[in-house]
Amino acid sequence: MKLLGLSHIKEVDYLTVKNQSITFLELVERAGTVIFNTIHERLQGAQVPIHVFCGLGNNGGDGLVIARLLVEHGYNVTTYIVNFSTNRSKAFLVNYDRLKEIDNEWPVQLKNEEEFPVISPNDMVVDAIFGIGLNRSMEPWVKKLIVHLNDTNAFILSIDVPSGLYAEKPVEDEKSVIYANVCLTFQAPKLIFFLPETAKYAQDVDYINIGLDAQYLNEVDTKMELILKNEVLKFYQPREKYSHKGSYGHALLIGGSKGKIGSMLLASKSCLRVGAGLVSALVPECGYDIMQTGLPEAMVVDHDNDNYLEDFEFDIEPSVICIGVGLGMHEKTFEAFVDFLKKNDKPLVIDADGLNMLSKDKVLLKFIPKQTVLTPHVKELERLIGVWSDDFDKLEKVKIFSKKYSCIVVIKGANTITVHNDEIYVNTTGNPGMATAGTGDVLAGIITGLISQGYKALQASIFGVYLHGSAGDIAVESLGYQALLASDIVNNIGKAYLELFKQPDQNKQ
Repeated sequence: MKLLGLSHIKEVDYLTVKNQSITFLELVERAGTVIFNTIHERLQGAQVPIHVFCGLGNNGGDGLVIARLLVEHGYNVTTYIVNFSTNRSKAFLVNYDRLKEIDNEWPVQLKNEEEFPVISPNDMVVDAIFGIGLNRSMEPWVKKLIVHLNDTNAFILSIDVPSGLYAEKPVEDEKSVIYANVCLTFQAPKLIFFLPETAKYAQDVDYINIGLDAQYLNEVDTKMELILKNEVLKFYQPREKYSHKGSYGHALLIGGSKGKIGSMLLASKSCLRVGAGLVSALVPECGYDIMQTGLPEAMVVDHDNDNYLEDFEFDIEPSVICIGVGLGMHEKTFEAFVDFLKKNDKPLVIDADGLNMLSKDKVLLKFIPKQTVLTPHVKELERLIGVWSDDFDKLEKVKIFSKKYSCIVVIKGANTITVHNDEIYVNTTGNPGMATAGTGDVLAGIITGLISQGYKALQASIFGVYLHGSAGDIAVESLGYQALLASDIVNNIGKAYLELFKQPDQNKQ
């Protein structure tokens, strides 16, 4: 599913009006009606006090349509006009007049904080003050209104985006943004719903189909994609009946040091579990027994040093190499890492201490093969690209980094984002229970295992992140967030595959 930016939203609105031979006012009426129907379906006529706050632009026009329909259907509604400017859109003016025609009480005019209404925690607030096009700072009293609404603890439903949230730039003041319980957004998701700094303003987001131009939505190249089941199903490679283990590659994982062999065990196990034909682990001697006992299906490559790796010599021909998991930062290990990068021509996945070694000497980045996959957590990413000012700045810096080194960067987090050149892919699976030791090692192993089987590096990254999160979602259903372990994710990779082909329960309400 494509993520739309502000320019795409404006263009699809224009094309919808043009291609469907309707007016913009008719599109606003349609949008407001769909939102009303959603509210009506959930409330079923319940007489909870509803407070509709409307701005002066098109978002306010949507709010006025909703208010009018709520009044017509007998709901207990009070409408407020937030007079922050002398300018009013046509959508606002026309729908303001329509509301006045059927409402015995004119909308309440708000011009300062003395006029703020008393709202109970049991009431409902419909936020239609500012829409996706907000591009300037708000009046101080309007900011106080937003603080007031947040402080009421009423249920807040925002239209399209929570008021005060910009479409493509960071929040200037957290107190100037509505914290919505639900946001009903039009047709397609927006990036701001998936970034750590802006996602928190909408606890739940529903996408409302208002009949925007389908051809445009199908064909537009936004360079941003939200990854759902349908997006990864197209990557799936079924197994041939007469295939064998050699058909699915030989993955080599290089890593581990004294006290950190468990990370290699997790990565190697997930690599096999996701479908790699063969897996070999190059670990120091202290890891032999752990690897051979904990994962008899894997092979262990000989190494003489007991506590850490001081050379990366091997006599196999791997399909892909994953390096860095539990590797440590010993001086001799670093020297071996440098020597390895200069000689290697195999596809690479670099994680953990492999990333830290690249950060230690960034000249080494010129030696990584094209389409190398880097899987940093936040601090590892910061060491690679430098400090960023906000999430938008972070993405821009990662895009520049990806293009410069022709690599794929998997930014691990609540909505893991895969970046390739100018393209970003936002994952939708996963949960807070996965914020635990070892889950990153599992992800590195999954991506490595997919590349081993013949998936292209970008496909393997996107698909691997999805499977990783899906396995975590399945595991947490029976364990809860706090009890989830990285090994539980490994154990549910098979179920994550099966979930891809599971049909929705038609009887489920």
